[in-house]
Amino acid sequence: MTDAEDAMHAETMRDRLIVGLDLPTLREAEQAVRELDGVVSFYKIGYQLAFAGGLDFARELASGGTKIFLDMKLLDIDNTVAKGVENIVKMGMTMLTIHAYPKAMRAAVEAARGSELCLLAVSVLTSMDEQDVIDAGYEYDPHTLVLRRSEQALHAGMGGVVCSAEEAEAVRRIVGPGMAVVTPGIRPKGSDHGDQKRVVTPAQAIRNGSSHLVVGRPIVGAADRRAVAEAILDEMRSA
Repeated sequence: MTDAEDAMHAETMRDRLIVGLDLPTLREAEQAVRELDGVVSFYKIGYQLAFAGGLDFARELASGGTKIFLDMKLLDIDNTVAKGVENIVKMGMTMLTIHAYPKAMRAAVEAARGSELCLLAVSVLTSMDEQDVIDAGYEYDPHTLVLRRSEQALHAGMGGVVCSAEEAEAVRRIVGPGMAVVTPGIRPKGSDHGDQKRVVTPAQAIRNGSSHLVVGRPIVGAADRRAVAEAILDEMRSA
């Protein structure tokens, strides 16, 4: 690989690492972004930060060219989902999550039509194992449910699927090369799993067919965030 090709490969991997700003305050999130400047170009903002001023922060980052994955996991009646998506399109977000219910997905796709917003179908949360799925009233095990919802997402015209990297290879076979396969629950070797149950290392996730890796606490909870992010990127490139 030439120096130019190596640089392009490095930049590509940088676009595939999404750092979850799972922090309680806007001040802490701003500090994390400052520390990761030049290493990370894509951030996830979820409920915790969204309800602490994170939506305005998301707009600010997006207006400066930073990619933002807004993890809202929308699910409601069709009209409410559609109106929410229409406003999120105006915010300049790169990705948005919708729970993988067919009617909600179809409403979201129609509302986002013509925009660059990538809609992601949330299949089964990575904090859930088989017993959790049974307790929630589903007749399928997590793997089967993920594959079923991935097929429904494909037919609905969604831009991608969120799933565990354990299922990424099987999901990729269903959705083909054109859709994003976004995998949270990524844990570098030796890191604490926290409340995640279906976890995979960065290298294995890439090998399994993940297009984007979401890493939150292992990076934002580290003493040297920049070093941890760079180490994860190196592992992704090695795969």
